[in-house]
Amino acid sequence: MADMELPAWQQPSLLTALAMPPPVFLPKQLLIIDVETTGLEPDRFECLEVGAILFSVPHRSVLSQLSFLLPVSANPAVAVNGINPLATQEPQPWQQCLLLLDAMARDAQLAVAHNASFDRRWFGCGALPELFMPWLCTMEDIAWPKSLGLRPRPSLRDLALAFAVPVWAAHRALTDCIYLAQVFERCDDLENMLLESLEPRQLYRAQVSYSQRQLAKDAGFRWNEPVRGAWTRRLSERQLKTMDLPFEAEPVEKEVA
Repeated sequence: MADMELPAWQQPSLLTALAMPPPVFLPKQLLIIDVETTGLEPDRFECLEVGAILFSVPHRSVLSQLSFLLPVSANPAVAVNGINPLATQEPQPWQQCLLLLDAMARDAQLAVAHNASFDRRWFGCGALPELFMPWLCTMEDIAWPKSLGLRPRPSLRDLALAFAVPVWAAHRALTDCIYLAQVFERCDDLENMLLESLEPRQLYRAQVSYSQRQLAKDAGFRWNEPVRGAWTRRLSERQLKTMDLPFEAEPVEKEVA
C-alpha cells in the first residue's frame, strides 16, 4: 500500500525500469556496405564505387545486391582498387542505383561494413545520401570465436578464409560485401554475436610502457587514434571482462572528436 501513496514515477517498479538500460534491438535485415574511393579523405577525394547487400539474419540469406560506379575525372588510388576513371564515365544508370540503395537502406535496421569508420564517412558527401541507421564494424565490434585464431582486428581476407570463404579478389566494393555475407551465412550463432556487438562501448586507454607497446597492439589497441599519444580501443564491459588483458585498461573520460 505504501507504493500507492507515492507519485506514479516514484514507485519502485517504475524506478527500476527507468534505471535499466534500454534493451538491445536485434536487427532482422542488414545492409552490408563497402565503398571504393579515390583517396582517404572525403573532403579531398571522391567515392567512385558502391557495393551493397541486403541480408536476412533469420534466413542467413542475401535478399538483394547492388554494385555501381560513380563518375569521377581522376582516380589517384587506381593502383589499389584497379578502377579506371574512364570506365566510371561510361553511360550507366548510377542515379537510379542511388535510389535503389536508398530503398534497400529503408528495409534494413543496421549498416555493416569492415572498417566501418572509413566507409560511413562517405555517406552524406557528394552524391551519396546519408544513412540514418546505426553502424556495426566487423573489424572492431564483433568478437569472433577464439577458435578461429584471428587477430583482434582481422583483415577481411583473414576473416573470410577463417570461415572457408574463397577469396578471389580484393578492393572491389561488391566483392568485399559478398565475403561478409558468406561469413554471416556460416555463423550459427549470428544473432548472439550481433547482440553482443551492439552493446554500449567505452573508449579505454592501455596502461603500457613503451617497451610493452606490442602487448597493446596485439590486443587490438590503436596508437594515436583517436587519442594522441595513447593506445586505445573501444570495448563493451563484456569484452573487457573476457579478453583477459595482460595490462590495465582505464576508461577515457573525454574522447577527442
